[in-house]
Amino acid sequence: MTDHYFENDLVTLHYYKFGNGPKSMLCFHGYGMHGKQFKLLEGDLGSTYTFYGFDLFFHKQTKLKDQSLANIKKGISKTEIAGFIQDFCKYERIGRFSVIGYSMGTHYATIVVEELGDLVDKFIIAAPSSLEPGKLIRFFSKNKTGNKILEKLTLSEKALVRMLKLFKQLRFINDQDYKVLFNEIGTAELRFNFYACFTYLRFLETDEQRLLEAIEINNIKSIFIFGSRDKTFPPRIGDKFIQKLKHSEVIILNEGHEMIKKDFVTSLTKLLI
Repeated sequence: MTDHYFENDLVTLHYYKFGNGPKSMLCFHGYGMHGKQFKLLEGDLGSTYTFYGFDLFFHKQTKLKDQSLANIKKGISKTEIAGFIQDFCKYERIGRFSVIGYSMGTHYATIVVEELGDLVDKFIIAAPSSLEPGKLIRFFSKNKTGNKILEKLTLSEKALVRMLKLFKQLRFINDQDYKVLFNEIGTAELRFNFYACFTYLRFLETDEQRLLEAIEINNIKSIFIFGSRDKTFPPRIGDKFIQKLKHSEVIILNEGHEMIKKDFVTSLTKLLI
């Protein structure tokens, strides 16, 4: 594995390269993770793919050129995401590619398929938040009142902790969600990043019809991966959309939300080789 930087007018992007195969795969990690999340795939698939694991916006060493609160509130459009990916592919001399995303990262992967479907070979999303992000995410990202509340809360460590405890008591989030979120608000920087992820990415909501057309018109092989014990994004959230596809594969692992493990690699490899 090697680490690299790519820079354009939008961002200084930190990313990892692993594997040395002739095919390219762009990797989009989950919230609070980093570009190494899919490193496990290298053992079985490294001779088939070269993987590009991004540190996504507001994670690790990747920094927007303008990380001001005002710019965060403007948000980023699907077109801008597509332009960023095209610039990156030109820089790395990538023609066609596949995409893989987990949880938060599925929003990035899905938008790439919507906008650049003619370049995509395979579309792989695990714990696919992009299919159904849930009421709480929509409230804090797209609702003006909800987003303003989140902004105020992120300025105070105690207030945000109290909010999480209340949501747990009201069963808006489960124990698993609470533990994950609690670990992501320990410092002022983490709380800002928490707010920024909700706010900056709010326009990346999936257009199901456009996604469906991109997959079908471009004959993109689609693989959906769920954890049978994942209470955050359970298998049922994919039922309606997946039924509309003529050809797709569904993997259901005996896992909770944190599923990028050995069985994940084994099951996915069977469909890719």
